[in-house]
Amino acid sequence: MDVVTFDDLAEKEPMVGFKGRFVHADRMTIVRWDIAPGSLLPEHSHVQEQITTVLSGEFEMVINGTAHRLGSGAVAVIPSNTLHAGRAVTACQAIDVFHPVRDDYR
Repeated sequence: MDVVTFDDLAEKEPMVGFKGRFVHADRMTIVRWDIAPGSLLPEHSHVQEQITTVLSGEFEMVINGTAHRLGSGAVAVIPSNTLHAGRAVTACQAIDVFHPVRDDYR
């Protein structure tokens, strides 16, 4: 797969209210999320580094115990094995990039 369009990918809902379209390369995963307002991201960590970019809406992200209100254009960098959680304040669209690949999202 060299070129894809997110809208052409199958949608998956690995968490209630988080509908994602996933692209997996050999060493990374990128996801476009459509997140319903009020949806909760439970506190968790993973070995992957994560970069989250909010495309639209507002998302509250708690990283290592510190809350951040992320609006359109905000970027959060989450190091490997760092506790994080979140809540969609409004309907949101966001992009997540993970390194290495998220095999659990395949």
